[in-house]
Amino acid sequence: MIARSPDGFWRSSLLAGQDWLDHQFGTAAAAPEGGFLTLNQIHSCRVVDALRGADGQEGDALVACEPGVRIAVKTADCVPILLADPVVRLVAAVHAGWRGTLKDVAGQTVRHLSSRYGSDPANLLAALGPSIGPCCYEVGPDVALLFQDLSPARKDRQGRAYVDLREANAALLRRAGVPAAHIDAAGAPCTFCGGPEFHSWRRARVAGVRMFSVIAARKAFSDSKGAGLN
Repeated sequence: MIARSPDGFWRSSLLAGQDWLDHQFGTAAAAPEGGFLTLNQIHSCRVVDALRGADGQEGDALVACEPGVRIAVKTADCVPILLADPVVRLVAAVHAGWRGTLKDVAGQTVRHLSSRYGSDPANLLAALGPSIGPCCYEVGPDVALLFQDLSPARKDRQGRAYVDLREANAALLRRAGVPAAHIDAAGAPCTFCGGPEFHSWRRARVAGVRMFSVIAARKAFSDSKGAGLN
């Protein structure tokens, strides 16, 4: 379940159960403190490893395998996806707009974690945060057709098509081997109709205003790496 915490951030109950992990989905009112790495997001499926000098590189998924390295993605309607492997003890932050979703940025990240770090997709935990919901994400017929195999668009009485970006990315994670029980998206609010708590490009049409979703492995748990799933 994705729910608001007392400090104003939104968090996943699935990830919150991992005591080696810190994460938060930021809002317009609750911005994480600085000191995290981000990417120049380009609506791609490019995965970047958070090594020295990674900050500001082009890509839409960032991976950290060292405790204490905070990574983040920026969104204002797109889907923020936070991934964690409790066995290998690594984390990833993914930015999935409609273009990145169709390019399978979520699945590409899972495959990168497997090939580069030996992560088993069956161990991964995923949380999908606040983003524009199927209630409000109207798309044209050409885009709706592209999502047919992932998450078929629903149509209202006027024939307008609406796409569920969160479900499309959950489907891609499942196809990549992440168990459905390890994917947390329930309760994630819609940024468009959720009110001023959330930045929404579609609602406000303000460029450059974003929310940050952050994840990191805690330094205090680096010595117990590989303890496994709770």
